[in-house]
Amino acid sequence: MIEETPSIVTNWIQDWNLLSESWRVGIVVFALVSGTAVVAFIASFVVGVIERHFKKSDNFWDDALLHAGRKPVVAFVWLQGVYWAAEVAHRYSDAEIFSVNDTLLQIGFVWLLVWTLLRFIKQGEEILTSPLKMKKPMDYTTVNAVSKLSRAVVIITAVLIALQSLGYSISGVLAFGGVGGIAVGFAAKDLLANFFGGFIIHLDRPFKVGDWVRSPDRNIEGTVEHIGWRLTTVRTFDKRPLYVPNAVFTTISVENPSRMFNRRISETIGIRYADVSGMAQIVAEIRNMLEQHEDIDHDQTLIVNFLAFNASSLDIMVYTFTKTIEWVRFHEVKQDVLLKISDIIEGHGAEVAFPTRTLHLPDGVRLANDQALRDSETSSAEPGSSRAPVAGSKGSSETQGDSAEATGN
Repeated sequence: MIEETPSIVTNWIQDWNLLSESWRVGIVVFALVSGTAVVAFIASFVVGVIERHFKKSDNFWDDALLHAGRKPVVAFVWLQGVYWAAEVAHRYSDAEIFSVNDTLLQIGFVWLLVWTLLRFIKQGEEILTSPLKMKKPMDYTTVNAVSKLSRAVVIITAVLIALQSLGYSISGVLAFGGVGGIAVGFAAKDLLANFFGGFIIHLDRPFKVGDWVRSPDRNIEGTVEHIGWRLTTVRTFDKRPLYVPNAVFTTISVENPSRMFNRRISETIGIRYADVSGMAQIVAEIRNMLEQHEDIDHDQTLIVNFLAFNASSLDIMVYTFTKTIEWVRFHEVKQDVLLKISDIIEGHGAEVAFPTRTLHLPDGVRLANDQALRDSETSSAEPGSSRAPVAGSKGSSETQGDSAEATGN
């Protein structure tokens, strides 16, 4: 019946003699377009009602399918209605544009199918990564990679079908693509390297969106915001976006602190040499404190030992791991541990050492300075002296000068 509609309309135009042929054609075309608008509105309304009804169920995939097909259904109604109107006009017009009605209809169907599939893929990506819709959401990076690959397959297939509809030989297109691919490969080797680099990232998954990454080989550190086929966007800690070509990640080492199981506290704390008698008790109490600390992972290595005799301190090594891997929380735990260690050291009457240096003078030099000081004080105390002794004078040259002045007087 649908296929016979243009013929029925054409016969009606020929049999209706009340108006001229051009008027009859115009009225029919207008009626077809108006009817298409009404049917499109009804179709959108019906699909919307069904979509709202299906949202009440626990199945998200039927909702995704209806949401993906709602606009393409309306577009399909418009495509078919406009095609009929164009066919009617083509019967009574020699305009060249109407000769491609069938080809445009075929390409339009392909485009609507591609549009529907792309919308469905997008809906599926949102469902698979949503913690509200899935008990165990899939990794966003993996789902995003699969969706991109699916989109590429759909678009390439649609282009080949469209070329076939336009009268081009697919085998010839593929042969041309094989020969031209070599030239394109040489001309765009960097682009291809980035593309395959992105493919390797999606395949190996050394990091995903939201991870904190750092490279010891390059000045790259920040949070991954987006992984594309050519570039990966990293937001540095000073909030600047850093765009890294994917090919770079195939040649450098990348650290992913987001996948750490623990964070490490590794400190060397020194106490004074004068506190050596309390070393054993201090070490034992620090170890006991860490073993009882609720934020320290007791399944990991824990070391508290007297480490070495340093230049101006007795060093204690503290080596342990926190349960948290969150950066801010880790520093809060570390601060608490260091303050408790400080309290333990202070509780034993000891002090944290700081760099010091002791200067030992030869005994002869000390005696010579002491004798000069006594001579200066004796000379200054003789009768007739114009100066009194200088209390606390320590400089030998200054003391001798005062003595000479007193003797001259």
